[in-house]
Amino acid sequence: MAGQTHDGPGLERRSVVSSFIFHFPTSLSDQPLVALFRRSDKVNTYKNHIAPISGTISRSDADPLFAAWRELSEETGITPSSASFWRVGQPFSFFDETVNREWTIHPFAFQLKGTAVGSRRDSAIELDWEHEGWEWYDPTDVLNGKGLKEGDSEVPHLRESLRRVWLEGEMNGKAGRTLRRGLEKLQKDHESGSHELTSIALRVFRDVVEQMRDGMEDAKWWEDVQMAAWHLVKNGRESMGTATLNALLAILEEMEEVWRMDTERIDADAEWKLERMLTIIDHHLKGRTSRAGLVKDHFVTYVKEQFLSKNRQSDKLTILTLSASSTIRDSIVQAFASLNINTLELRVLESRPLFEGVSISSSILWNFKTHCKDPNKHLHMQIYTDASAAVAAKEVDMVLLGADRISISKGVSNKTGSLPAVLSAKHVAPKAKIVVLSELEKVNGQNGLIDDSKHEDNDPAELIRSWQNEEVKGVKAVDEAFCSAVRSEKSNYRVKIRNVYFEWIPLDLVDGFVSGEGVLSHRKISEKAGQQDELAKRFFGGISVRY
Repeated sequence: MAGQTHDGPGLERRSVVSSFIFHFPTSLSDQPLVALFRRSDKVNTYKNHIAPISGTISRSDADPLFAAWRELSEETGITPSSASFWRVGQPFSFFDETVNREWTIHPFAFQLKGTAVGSRRDSAIELDWEHEGWEWYDPTDVLNGKGLKEGDSEVPHLRESLRRVWLEGEMNGKAGRTLRRGLEKLQKDHESGSHELTSIALRVFRDVVEQMRDGMEDAKWWEDVQMAAWHLVKNGRESMGTATLNALLAILEEMEEVWRMDTERIDADAEWKLERMLTIIDHHLKGRTSRAGLVKDHFVTYVKEQFLSKNRQSDKLTILTLSASSTIRDSIVQAFASLNINTLELRVLESRPLFEGVSISSSILWNFKTHCKDPNKHLHMQIYTDASAAVAAKEVDMVLLGADRISISKGVSNKTGSLPAVLSAKHVAPKAKIVVLSELEKVNGQNGLIDDSKHEDNDPAELIRSWQNEEVKGVKAVDEAFCSAVRSEKSNYRVKIRNVYFEWIPLDLVDGFVSGEGVLSHRKISEKAGQQDELAKRFFGGISVRY
């Protein structure tokens, strides 16, 4: 968080949300419009100023995002049925001596659903007494100081709040479009594992940096690079973003050395620096492939040591897994192909609502049929409903899980259904090993950039659609009650549909962490967390207030 703090008589500190409402006029539009509001003369501060939707974060608010949704509902009538959460911006602080307050601003961006222009979009916004009017503005013009009408006054640091959710407005058109489309790709990808998502994020980052060819001698250029990296972590798939965070921090550490080179002292002009930075990113992308191979190799070694007697065959190895992880898929196939195991009995939970368990089963089956020509090796695959975790876990040798995040305090974050599978195995197959395949880059620190206390709640429509497709009795009544609750209609009953993708497995339930560095210890995990904390503070802790 950037900004200066002040102390003095009567100084009041206030944390507020600043929410920007965006909409894209057409489905093909690259340039959105943003709604800005004229505060009424009934409010306590900044009367008649142009502003986003703002409000104080109260003690009863679960978090700043909850406060942002509450303020939107109260002041505009907007709810999740008419808009979707789009982006979060990095918080910042400043002191306003005119009101003797130190403000901490938490910027957010929301996107109106649909692309129609005109009255239908405008009718989604219904003002309360705190505002006397509003208009659509070009956000890039606002950032450049050209968007407001002559004589209009804006609330302090309006442009600073805006640029933290609309970084594209300060980038050239090509880099801005690449960043926005990259973020959308990450947000919508609910099939790839965190390893693949990190590779996607790094390729987007490389493209953005390559298109930022001008202004490298300016400190603003390096700050924009850091902020682009921050957005790829926070506004891509944050729940699966720990690996992306660690990978980008490692890249930024090397890029910074190049950026700080004295061009007068050595032959290192801007073009050379840029090419050197792109080479750094390429090197990290290439290294990801070799590290994935090391995970598979160490898993083979782990299986051999834990489940096979020396120089002897095993008639059968039984593994329970779930979700879709390329690392797990490839590790299972490689271990079975290379070890003296006659039969692999693979039990897979279906992993609702997207049924990734079916996808990984299909992929493993294809790999087995294509690459395993040994007639003495047999694959027996069973697919279970998620609710059958205890049945599926009976007499297994191993529960094999991936990891989207590893936290010293919370444990292993993986697809919902992982904890029931682990607890079931502990009960019905107490000798089973609980094994997590994960790179060290999945370890999250305590810097708060990725909050371990938050879970990713996904679109309830995914569940509703599957119920509708199966013609589940009563789904219409449940759907109507849920929609009424979303619209904040008054009722003495309430229905909430939760589509939570991830949950935590405590560390003490895990028997082994297998990574590219071998079997990880708790000490190694702690060291990685500390390293992330140091680098996150260095690159994301001091982004300056510009406006």
